[in-house]
Amino acid sequence: MKKIISLMLAVLMLFACAACSQPADSTPTGASADTNATTDFDYIKGKGKLVIGITDFKPMDYKDDNGNWIGFDADLAKAFAENLGVEVEFVEIVWNQKINELNGKTVDCVWNGMTLTDDVKAAMATSNPYMTNAQVVVVPTAKADLYKTAEDCKSLNFAVEVGSGGKDAAEENGFSFIEAEKQTFALTEVASGNSDAAIIDLLMAGATIGEGTDYADLTYTVKLNSEEYGVGFRKGSDLADKLNSFLSEYTASGKLEELANTYGVQEAIVK
Repeated sequence: MKKIISLMLAVLMLFACAACSQPADSTPTGASADTNATTDFDYIKGKGKLVIGITDFKPMDYKDDNGNWIGFDADLAKAFAENLGVEVEFVEIVWNQKINELNGKTVDCVWNGMTLTDDVKAAMATSNPYMTNAQVVVVPTAKADLYKTAEDCKSLNFAVEVGSGGKDAAEENGFSFIEAEKQTFALTEVASGNSDAAIIDLLMAGATIGEGTDYADLTYTVKLNSEEYGVGFRKGSDLADKLNSFLSEYTASGKLEELANTYGVQEAIVK
């Protein structure tokens, strides 16, 4: 009898030790944070950082000589994250994957001179417009006089960034085009002679082509449209409203215009 009792006690102790070895909540850390977070703001506060999807897009998001991300959007995003009380992390993404990146929580927002198209607004929670822009035709300077209207450009072979406003403009005008991973790659296609022209953002054209740039022999001619920039968050996110409030205060304080002057985009900001 004593042996049986001793054996039963040993088994009970074994189960007790096994139970003690399990954490109170065995759910993986990431999943636990998602479960407990009732809003997107709670989610980023819980992990302590705002992860921002960007591309290399001067003057909005680009790296300085030390490899740090700077630019009008990058600096504005840093200020917003500080306002929220979290760190900021920049992740370079393929632009036409931006919605998947958001929904998969690889990034928390897309902040990269993003045109507020109907498709974007349907797929994301977007901020109010904070900057104006246009899609422009970029050609070799020596040929600029030949292409003054969209009709003049019908015979050209274009390079555009995949999933971009430039691609949309090319399709709307019936242009022939190839797709490049980045706007800078589209410019390289023109500079190398592989494409006749490119369509890129006006703000990028002002910062990256012409005298004193890496694309000194390129210029822009035709302005194909007008558009507005906004920031995109996951559908239903409360962070869009928080950004709108921040932008209103930042604009009223004069800091938005001060930042715009730093990067030469003051004429484009929405005041």
